[in-house]
Amino acid sequence: MTECRRWAAPLVWLALLLAACLGMAQLEGVFRWIEPDSRQVIYARADFLTLLGRHLSVVSVAAVLAILVGVGAAIAVTRERGRDFLPLVSQLASMGQTFPPVAVLALAVPVLGFGTLPIIVALLLYGLLPIVRNTLAGILGIDPAVREAARGMGMNGGQILRQVELPLAAPVILAGIRTSVTINIATAAIGATVGASNLGDPIISGIVNGNTAYVVQGALLIGLLAISVDSLFSRLQPASMR
Repeated sequence: MTECRRWAAPLVWLALLLAACLGMAQLEGVFRWIEPDSRQVIYARADFLTLLGRHLSVVSVAAVLAILVGVGAAIAVTRERGRDFLPLVSQLASMGQTFPPVAVLALAVPVLGFGTLPIIVALLLYGLLPIVRNTLAGILGIDPAVREAARGMGMNGGQILRQVELPLAAPVILAGIRTSVTINIATAAIGATVGASNLGDPIISGIVNGNTAYVVQGALLIGLLAISVDSLFSRLQPASMR
């Protein structure tokens, strides 16, 4: 029973998200009130459930790449041979998030073309900072005495990393991944400007056509998706890290 209550919030938010995707047309009266002069107030160029799937796909691919690159780089610079590169990796990760995603798209489109690839690159760069910082904080924050105890038990460097450092740092690393993914769920909407179809489509279409109802629909679904995913991560983290 306790376990069911633990997952109740993510399931409720997910149910609301799916209900909004499937039943948006039923809210036409509400959106007609928002945009009374528009001939059409429900975005119909693509199915909302399809747009949700595309949005999740782009964010998921970018998140996996950011985790592999961010955690891998942070681990590398915490080893004896890579410590000299620790400031460089931290600075590069910081630059990736301070560089506007729109600027990344503007530079990437001439090279990569229109579609999902430019937005994946932008999300990858934008999502690295929280992952790198938290991985570094988690690993460097481990008490040196713990490592010494592991060496005293006969563990080598790889065993210490896999069996001691990563398990102890996992809650902090997961918090960084949570921040990265949640931010990128909202940021992914700009992919609609370069042909990457996702939940940003209604927002961009609404801005171009002056239809506030479209903008609200896209923003509502993205907000529900972000809350659903964040709620899921909160249940995966230990209580002390929430």
